[in-house]
Amino acid sequence: MSAGPLLEVRDLSKRFGGVRALDGVSFRADTGEILGVIGPNGSGKTTLVNCITGFAKPTDGRVLYRGREITGRPAHRIADLGITRTFQIMRPFHSLPAYQNLVIPLLSSRARRSGGWRGGGRHGDRSTVSVDLLEELAFERDSRVPYQIAGTLPTGYLKRLELARCIALRPEVILCDEIFSGLSSSETASLSPLIERLRDRGVALIMIEHRLRELFRLADRVLVLSQGRIVAEGDRNTVLEDPTVREAYLGSERGPA
Repeated sequence: MSAGPLLEVRDLSKRFGGVRALDGVSFRADTGEILGVIGPNGSGKTTLVNCITGFAKPTDGRVLYRGREITGRPAHRIADLGITRTFQIMRPFHSLPAYQNLVIPLLSSRARRSGGWRGGGRHGDRSTVSVDLLEELAFERDSRVPYQIAGTLPTGYLKRLELARCIALRPEVILCDEIFSGLSSSETASLSPLIERLRDRGVALIMIEHRLRELFRLADRVLVLSQGRIVAEGDRNTVLEDPTVREAYLGSERGPA
């Protein structure tokens, strides 16, 4: 067990042809911390998530998990270590019922090694655990929603299903790519306590968000990306008062006010 940060990014860069999407990004995320990452459209936020989680290979720089080099590893290997992610465009198994979307991660080597899920290895038992997890994320157990085909679910349930699939792997780090996007105010309000409970359990959450009001209520620290670089870091007030942040958002659809 490393005494350093849970996750550390050092001088991470990513080029697509002549375009530098990330340019020397460095930060750390600690156990039980919610780290917000904000920035205008095109600032490199999703590219950062992709590079950390193995969906893109960095051009330069390093990603360390518990002091261990994981840069450029395949996505499934990184997930198996305990780093999971949600997707901005939800990616459920569309033709399966919602609860069966969780049976697959529950059968993963990561979940089996971590232990703690009830029911042994039988499919029926895993199905029960799947419904239990969905209930924790505000799926009404006695309704038809956990058994509904995932591709027919509304956005609010799909966002929670994305998070449930992450939780099923018993991760130590979850990267949330605009998990509040497309949700109503009431849906966001119901999801926020779930995120706080994950933090209280020691999970580190890195939240990429445009919904700044909601993010600032949750985040312990906030990073601001602009043109692939971190231009500010700190708590809500520090970030909002930074003139570089205001300049970065000038003309964007959503400012940090």
